[in-house]
Amino acid sequence: MYRSLFPRDVFAEMDRLQREMQQAFDLSPTIRGVARNGFPAINVGGTPQAIEVYVFAPGVDPATLEVQLERGLLTIAGERKSPLADADAKATAHINERFDGRFRRVVTLPDDADPDAVQAQLRDGVLHITVQRRASAQPRRITIH
Repeated sequence: MYRSLFPRDVFAEMDRLQREMQQAFDLSPTIRGVARNGFPAINVGGTPQAIEVYVFAPGVDPATLEVQLERGLLTIAGERKSPLADADAKATAHINERFDGRFRRVVTLPDDADPDAVQAQLRDGVLHITVQRRASAQPRRITIH
């Protein structure tokens, strides 16, 4: 995106800079993830029965993916190789905006996540992880006699 050297709206530019600085230092691990604008992009949501995590990782070889759940931390790690690395050694990239290399994303899960009931499935570049909630944490109807 082309930006003018002298922005027309100084206050809008200051607001943009403030947001970028806040995002750069926002590293607290929560259910929303470790950091914004990381690769791969992650969506986290839930139902009363499960926590649903969607990891958008196109071009990642499934053999390089590693999903681990330990002490309430869901870790997704892997590697995406650069298609330019396989190209001719004399080839030059003028613009390369696609992320390549190793990555690691960590998401803190709620206390009711069941580490023994986790499923992961990769389809069309989207890794879908389902973590069931513990049965003891499920709402249940109590019959009155």
